[in-house]
Amino acid sequence: MAEILGSDPLMTVAEVAEAMRVSKMTVYRLVHAGEMGSVRVGRSYRIPESALERYIASTNPQGLPAAPGDKDAATNPS
Repeated sequence: MAEILGSDPLMTVAEVAEAMRVSKMTVYRLVHAGEMGSVRVGRSYRIPESALERYIASTNPQGLPAAPGDKDAATNPS
């Protein structure tokens, strides 16, 4: 069974929502739209940690923007 799931930890929708600081409904929308990979377990969804990382990387391929108070933000606007 471990070979099927691999060693990638599965996260609940609530855990993903907390990590992304969005609502659970936002996570459900991403899952249903196919933008974030998931596994259906009964009536609930589990999101592999790697799927969350891929989603974040795909939405921001350049890396995180500078914070508003950062010195480099004024000289290098995104």
